[in-house]
Amino acid sequence: MNETVLKHFALKGNAELCERYGCGHINETYRVVTDEKAEYILQKINHHVFTDVPALMENISAVTSFLAQRVSDPRGAMHLVPATDGKPYYMDEAGEYWRVYDFILDSICLQKAETPEDFYESAIAFGTFQQQMAEFPAATLHETIPNFHNTVDRYAKFKAAIAADKLGRAASVQKEIDFLLSREEEMGTLHNLRLSGELPLRVTHNDTKLNNVMLDAKTRKGLCVIDLDTVMPGLSLYDYGDSIRFGAATAAEDEKDLSRMTMSLDLFRVYTKGFLTACPGLTDLEVELLPLGAKTMTLECGMRFLTDYLEGDTYFATHYEGHNLDRCRTQLKLVSDMEQKWDTMKQIVKEEHQK
Repeated sequence: MNETVLKHFALKGNAELCERYGCGHINETYRVVTDEKAEYILQKINHHVFTDVPALMENISAVTSFLAQRVSDPRGAMHLVPATDGKPYYMDEAGEYWRVYDFILDSICLQKAETPEDFYESAIAFGTFQQQMAEFPAATLHETIPNFHNTVDRYAKFKAAIAADKLGRAASVQKEIDFLLSREEEMGTLHNLRLSGELPLRVTHNDTKLNNVMLDAKTRKGLCVIDLDTVMPGLSLYDYGDSIRFGAATAAEDEKDLSRMTMSLDLFRVYTKGFLTACPGLTDLEVELLPLGAKTMTLECGMRFLTDYLEGDTYFATHYEGHNLDRCRTQLKLVSDMEQKWDTMKQIVKEEHQK
C-alpha cells in the first residue's frame, strides 16, 4: 500500500525501504529510502483527530515555506515534498491522507532531556521558531483544534462536566474541583488580554515537548521544531508555558507520590534563558507574564485531565482506573509549587531578560 502511495509523490528515485519510524501516537510515520539514497518521512495523517486535513496542510505548507527562507542550514526547517498533482498531500482511494517530508539528516530526537543543556537547546529551538515567525500573519492560519488554549472555554466545559457528573465521581474530587474553581478569574487573564489586543497574536506550535525538537547528532544543538500539526494562531506564552509544565517538572505526569512533583527553579531558569535569548522580539508585557503562562498551561492541563475523568475518560488514553485523576493531581501540585515560588520565578525572568 505504501509503495502505491509513494508513487504519488515527487521523490528522487524509487523506494527501496519503507519502515515504521519514531514513537508518535497520532499519525503513522515511516522512514523511506530510495535507490538514489534519498531519505524521506512518510506520514498517514490521523483525520479522526484532525478533521480538516486540507486546512491543516495549508497551515504547514505556509509555515514551512516561510521558515525555509529564514534559515541558513536547510535542516533548520522542515521541507514538504509535494504530491505529483502539486498539492502538499495525497488522498488515497480509501480516503486516507498522506504527506512526505525530506528526512532531516544527521539529527537526533530525545524523548526526555538527558542534561540541562538538552532542555536549553529545546528553548533555543522553540524561541527561534517564535522569532522567525514573528512577521508571519498569524491570523491567516486555520485553527486545527478550535479553542485549544481558550482557558475560559475550558472552564465552561469543566463546569458542565461537574454539573452532569455522569459517573457520580464529582463528590470524591471536590478538593480538586475547588482548587480549580478558586483560580478561574486569574486563569482567564491571558485569553482576555489576547482578545483585547494587549498581547500580540503569534504563530504558536502548541506541543512544545522536547521530542518535537530535532538536535544535531554531533553537537546536540537545536536544528528545528517538528510536528507542526497544531501550529495555530495563539500566544507566545502558550508555548513557553507548556514547555515549563512538561520540562521543568521533577516527576512524571502520572506520578502517584505527589511529594516528588515540584517545579525545578534551575530548569525554569535554563529554559527561560534559552527562550529569551532566541526570541528577543517579545513585548515587555509578554516577558512579564511568562510565569503566568507556565501556571496557566499547567492548570489548564490539570483541568482537562479532571474534565475527562468526570466525563468517563473518553479523550485521553488511560492505562488504569483513575489514571486521569492521578494526572490531574500532579498538575495541580505543580501549580501549588509554582505559587510558592512565584516571586522567585518573576525575579528569574527579570534577571534573564536584563542580560
